[in-house]
Amino acid sequence: MWETFGGELLLTLLIGAAPILELRGAIPFGAAHGLPLWAAAAAAVLGNILPVPFLMLFLRRVFAWLRKRSARLDAFVRRQEARARKHGHMVRRYGLLGLFILVAIPLPGTGAWTGSLVAAMLDLPVRSALPAIAAGVIVAGLLVALMTGGVIRLL
Repeated sequence: MWETFGGELLLTLLIGAAPILELRGAIPFGAAHGLPLWAAAAAAVLGNILPVPFLMLFLRRVFAWLRKRSARLDAFVRRQEARARKHGHMVRRYGLLGLFILVAIPLPGTGAWTGSLVAAMLDLPVRSALPAIAAGVIVAGLLVALMTGGVIRLL
């Protein structure tokens, strides 16, 4: 199968790892490019989970570095921190369950990148936040795969 779908699998994984699109864009992309739905979902979920520990460990340092570079980058960092505060209330109130829910709901502005941002801003330990984020990514992947499969059947 790798020979047949290698490029599509890799692109699906990379789209899953990218901010904004994440697996919400990766699963439909993979399915539209001929991947079996399960393969597209697996590649997208894996790609979406891969950057999480790095984001949690290094995001605050990267933000501090960006702030020093220019006013435009500082403004970008401020917007991201405001976004984390906006979503952070659910995590502060419900803990890791709130983090899981934030990631599991496949809507714009949610997902692994947002969950990682919130976890980093709240100084949550990687060893406890990573499983909550990964579980949320898996649930979001299942939901998006089900929706994608339904749309494919309709067409």
